[in-house]
Amino acid sequence: MPTERPILLVEDNPDDEALTLRAFSKNKIPNPVVVARDGVEALDYLFGTGSHEGKKSNPVPAVILLDLKLPRIDGLEVLRRIRANEATALLPVVVLTTSKEQQDITEAYRLGANSYIRKPVDFERFIQAVGQLGVYWLSLNESSEPAPGTGN
Repeated sequence: MPTERPILLVEDNPDDEALTLRAFSKNKIPNPVVVARDGVEALDYLFGTGSHEGKKSNPVPAVILLDLKLPRIDGLEVLRRIRANEATALLPVVVLTTSKEQQDITEAYRLGANSYIRKPVDFERFIQAVGQLGVYWLSLNESSEPAPGTGN
């Protein structure tokens, strides 16, 4: 049976990370979750650099959940670099952030975000949002990447 492609969660807030992981669990999303706690970690995972250099290549994420307000390299710059690289340009990137600044929304879409979701403060609403996100991006959406184990 093929292994589920991971979700790359790029989140620096431990509370938001825990809430997101709990929401995945409550929604019975089977994909493993790889957490990058800043923009540098996310890019290292995606491009096999830094702490991921020399390791066997990381599995391509099914979707990237990207916070914008990150240390070292912010989410918009991460998105810019993802879209600039041929190997990652088509990966689905969902901005999942507390920012409701119109400038952030506009810039995220200009840089190629597939979706922009503001984190609801209410946990029940957040569980619902993550469930809908999981159904769409992990079940319904047709990926440009072949499923693992299919060879296609």
